[in-house]
Amino acid sequence: MSEMPGEKCILVTGGSGYVGSHSVVELINAGFSIVVVDNLVNASMESIRRAEQITGQTITSYQIDILDKPALADVFSKHQFHAVVHFAGLKAVGESCLEPLLYYRTNVCGTINLLELMKEHSVCNMVFSSSATVYGTPQYLPYDEKHPTGKCCNPYGKTKHFIEEILKDICTANPSWNVVVLRYFNPVGAHSSGRIGEDPQSVPNNLMPYISQVAVGRQKEVIVYGTDYDTRDGTGVRDYIHVVDLAHGHVAAIKKMSEDCGYKIFNLGTGKGYSVLEMITAFEKASGKKVSNCDNTSLIHPSL
Repeated sequence: MSEMPGEKCILVTGGSGYVGSHSVVELINAGFSIVVVDNLVNASMESIRRAEQITGQTITSYQIDILDKPALADVFSKHQFHAVVHFAGLKAVGESCLEPLLYYRTNVCGTINLLELMKEHSVCNMVFSSSATVYGTPQYLPYDEKHPTGKCCNPYGKTKHFIEEILKDICTANPSWNVVVLRYFNPVGAHSSGRIGEDPQSVPNNLMPYISQVAVGRQKEVIVYGTDYDTRDGTGVRDYIHVVDLAHGHVAAIKKMSEDCGYKIFNLGTGKGYSVLEMITAFEKASGKKVSNCDNTSLIHPSL
């Protein structure tokens, strides 16, 4: 979709991914022109084609890794961006523990490439896709934006924390920059059209797509362990937010920049937790399908 006179163009890195593709749809619905860059490691360009079907718009997209600075620079030379919404990065907690250097290089170094090009082209507005993992072990609950950060439990969370610190320093050094950091809790759900949703390329790391794959027979069962937590039913409790609500948050963040907001942080969640067993039960009720799960003595998929 080419930029129209007066239309603000947004670069969306990682725009083919789960949260990225839903945010692309909502940004277009809000009247923005969108350019997507994605290396397609954890996504497919099919999500962009479906976003085009939903919005009735052609979306300019490039298969580019943000570690490839010359290729990324070429994109900046072709478009005049109002802001960047930065989703691109690796996000599997378990993998980050096994491959920390990969995560630091991809997430931190890739972001530095992006920021250097933004500075070079005088693009000073960014929405950053961060995570509640930056809080680490809770000192109190529920988390709020004043909760201390930095004591992260895994390299993935540390990369998000390090990037936040870089962005804060940039805004301190140059008041013309506006950065909105969005700390997600646990995105779930899909677009109401059913055309886009969470579709992992391999075994899911998150609960809801794993439940979905059990329901359709791609996985045998949801293996639940940790049944002795101090919760309603003994299973882990998390705050889940619908992905379209999350996408609306990115639109609001872009609009916030018109106020010369400087550096701002917002948690994106519901403030209400649901347990693993409650999520399974809710899925069964909504879908009409029975989801097989193991008893308390079994092992578990580590992310569940």
